[in-house]
Amino acid sequence: MTYCVGLKTHEGLVFMSDTRTNAGVDNISVFRKMHCWQKEDERVLVLLSAGNLATTQAVVSLLEERTKAPDERTPSMLETPSMYQAARLVGDTVKEVIRQSAPAGQSADAFGASFILGGQIRGMEPRLFMIYPEGNFIEASADTPFFQIGETKYGKPILVRAFDPAMSFEETVKLLLVSFDSTLRSNLSVAPPIDLLYYEQDSFRIGYEKRIEAEDPYMRTISEGWSQALKSAFKSLPDFTR
Repeated sequence: MTYCVGLKTHEGLVFMSDTRTNAGVDNISVFRKMHCWQKEDERVLVLLSAGNLATTQAVVSLLEERTKAPDERTPSMLETPSMYQAARLVGDTVKEVIRQSAPAGQSADAFGASFILGGQIRGMEPRLFMIYPEGNFIEASADTPFFQIGETKYGKPILVRAFDPAMSFEETVKLLLVSFDSTLRSNLSVAPPIDLLYYEQDSFRIGYEKRIEAEDPYMRTISEGWSQALKSAFKSLPDFTR
């Protein structure tokens, strides 16, 4: 399982993803689920992936290959004229990979994968999309400024209640780590290391990137502090009266 989040703030875009994949309790591995394409001073695109590992790796590898091989540069993540076209490219690639992976007559559901794509191309605003296994996609808006993929239910309540696009990068990371901590405690198939990436609007370069390990001091502080805060908040609520 996976947990990935992409948020659109007034300052830019923030992405976070775990790295655990598993095919049973005795077959656990670490794989990066955050991928980035850059063209200096022109564009930054970030892709988060969840779902069938073979499918997600094939999609990313195919997108990456088409940025390098001269005969395959069109279409390319480094050449799309807009973020919308980049989202279409990812969606078309997902459909292509799943179509080739599923044997004739077999359901493609087992090969499904979903993605979050965000970034900015010079001359346009930053944009954030969620791309479904069917290849179609939706875009973040003022009403829905973040997307989640993978194991979303445990970490969603804190984002819905507390996220404000006016938050600073530092506040957003704190909120995301609380969301991830709730997920880590509830589902063993999501686990550190956690990858973090920040893109500042109109910078056209990655502003900050870090891998957060399980024993990271700040991560531990957030986890312990949030547990204590929840206990204190619960105790402060009035008791039920008969």
